[in-house]
Amino acid sequence: MILAGVCVGGCFSPDPKSLTSDSPPSAIPAIKEAGEKNDRAAIPRLVQDLDDNDSAMRFAVINALQKMTGQDFGYRYYDDEFARRPAIERWRQWLKDHPSGQ
Repeated sequence: MILAGVCVGGCFSPDPKSLTSDSPPSAIPAIKEAGEKNDRAAIPRLVQDLDDNDSAMRFAVINALQKMTGQDFGYRYYDDEFARRPAIERWRQWLKDHPSGQ
């Protein structure tokens, strides 16, 4: 019985979902939720996370940004860091031009 409780407890992230988490299992659900709820206040953090080391994070981020803005600026989550750089710069410029995320 105790072993079953340990296994079930170990199957879930101990951290609550959060856009600011460095843990993909905590951040990705929050990223998806931001996109679904059109939480435009999350856009600055999402643009920052386009440069994350984790490809699953980048995938979730670009999907949320596309859902909210209708833009992708040529960003491909699976590209290497060098290839992603121009699209990230376009996102940063977009953010400067739309500081409220609108």
